[in-house]
Amino acid sequence: MNTHQQTTNEAHVTARELFGEHVSSFRQYLVGHNYVTNTVQQYMRCVGALAATMKADGIAVGELNEALVLDLVDRQGWPEGRHYYAVTIAKRFVRFLHDRGVGQLPPPPTEKEIARKELRKEYESYLRRQRGLSESTIFGCWHQANRFLEYRFGEEAGDLSKITATDIIDFLQHVTGRKPPVRNKTVSTHLRSFFRFLFQTKRNGANLAKGIPSVAQCYGKRLPVHLTSEQTEVLVDAVRGNKPTSRRNHAMVLLLARLGLRPQEVIRIQVDDIDWRAGEIVIRGKGGRHDRLPLPTDVGEAIVEYIRNDRVTESRTLFVSNHAPHKPFKNAEVLNTVLVKAFAKSGLTPPIPYTCTHILRHSLATNLVRQGASLDEVSNLLRHRSQTTTMLYARMDVDGLRSIALPWPGEGGAQ
Repeated sequence: MNTHQQTTNEAHVTARELFGEHVSSFRQYLVGHNYVTNTVQQYMRCVGALAATMKADGIAVGELNEALVLDLVDRQGWPEGRHYYAVTIAKRFVRFLHDRGVGQLPPPPTEKEIARKELRKEYESYLRRQRGLSESTIFGCWHQANRFLEYRFGEEAGDLSKITATDIIDFLQHVTGRKPPVRNKTVSTHLRSFFRFLFQTKRNGANLAKGIPSVAQCYGKRLPVHLTSEQTEVLVDAVRGNKPTSRRNHAMVLLLARLGLRPQEVIRIQVDDIDWRAGEIVIRGKGGRHDRLPLPTDVGEAIVEYIRNDRVTESRTLFVSNHAPHKPFKNAEVLNTVLVKAFAKSGLTPPIPYTCTHILRHSLATNLVRQGASLDEVSNLLRHRSQTTTMLYARMDVDGLRSIALPWPGEGGAQ
């Protein structure tokens, strides 16, 4: 037995002595959530290291809390690349112990935390039931509301009835006036929603939402950024590979390219949304809308290949993380990462400085218009609520625009 293995075994013994049956329970918890053997072993090594440090410092299990565990991990000398994972594992183990009544429980919430938690619960319920917003939009609404409350009240719970229009203007100047300037244009929209809620629930006597300005959006001269049909195929092919995630990523990108789905719509797809006999798929769109679309053959084949070879989860969500416990994605950031790597691999230059996951949606619509599809057809495919949104792509129909353009006035023709 080498020195490293002996040290590891001693750490495991120390962990069992210090934490008792909770060590084996934690291992069973990990296995039950589909963690692979190597990951479980890594978790147990970190638990053993934590136990050895606690024993050396004379710290009892009853004293353990998240703040203390961070200090203990910092003193264990983990390499920079492993320190983050050691902290994550130790915190998860401490929460596991707390759930079983072991260790030092977190301090009781402050008056501010109680007030914010109750406000968030009621506000999110309002957005979900009365506005019908998606979970990602609800998260964004509360994020901006909480940013404002932190700016206005600091560590105090705060009296919502004392918020004035001047407070909102100061906050907007604080957010938008920083360097580099903020790119998020939803701040005003989310704040308007929040203050409309405060007025309706009589937390503030004035409807401050009416005084929040809209962010100027100069789209008059902009054409939709897009790839040609050939470039789209090159990008889709670049996603293919030998990595375990390649089949999943290829299926997701095909859904973007062939059906023009929004990124959030891709990660919301459930296994039960696919009707294999009819060759259709249900799309969970914006505002709680469900639409049925035909499932292209190559997309269906890519999904089948992913399900048969790589998909391991108890979730009914179609696309899940490759890492245990194989949960659904919290947001669509994974698709942005996939496209960034695909652009780099293919050698294509993105038509804009940063990679946008909507690029394939815009490309599909633009190429259809150039091939003669009507705006009604494009609107139906993209599932736009208003055809005004689809009119953006009319600018790409050069032949159609020529037919309605007036002749350039000749000499003496313009008065």
